[in-house]
Formats: sequence, C-alpha cells, structure tokens
Amino acid sequence: MKLKNIRKKIERLEARIQKDSRRITKLKRKLNALKAAKAQERQKKAATRAVERQTAPAPMPVEAKRPEIRVVKRKLNLTPERRAALAAAMKARWAAKRAAAEAAASEPSTGQVLIVGQL
Repeated sequence: MKLKNIRKKIERLEARIQKDSRRITKLKRKLNALKAAKAQERQKKAATRAVERQTAPAPMPVEAKRPEIRVVKRKLNLTPERRAALAAAMKARWAAKRAAAEAAASEPSTGQVLIVGQL
C-alpha cells in the first residue's frame, strides 16, 4: 500500500471515531435527562401518595378487600352415552350412600365402620 492511501484510511477512521464519540455523548445526555425526569416523577408520585394517605379514611379489613376466587370447572367432552352411564353410576352411588346413612342411623353403634365402596 502507498503511504498516501494509508494516511487517508487513518483519517477516515479517526473521523468516524470522532463522529461516534459525539453520538455517544449525545445519547448519554439523553439518558441522564430521562433518568432525572423519571426520578422527579417518582418523587412527585410519592408526595401525592403521602398526601392521600393522610387524608384517606381508615383502611378496610383485609378480608373485605380480597375478591372471591371462583374455580372454573372445565367442561368434559363426553358422548351422550358416556354422560348417561356416568349419571347412572352417580345415582347408584348416592343411593348407596343414603341407604348406608339410614342404616347407621337406625342401628345402634357396634363400633364397626361401614364403607360405602364395599356394599
């Protein structure tokens, strides 16, 4: 390479570096200004919250604040035949449970426990 070309390349590199350093300082100034604005906004919010706390009525009990949590049951994708079979099984189970409760209520306690699944 010729000396002239190397000098020109060096000059171009130095110009680019100087231009980038100017960009960096400009961005740093913007960043600092944004940080200061955010800090000022936070202080303003804190001051308004403090004023609201002083003028606010007594806090409500914790139980009153909590919303009710509802459990959403998912819908089963059942065929009509399977749904009918499940309904029949549940009805039989409930009938057995009622019968066991009636039998336990009518008979005096002997210390034995009747398990519904063993009928």
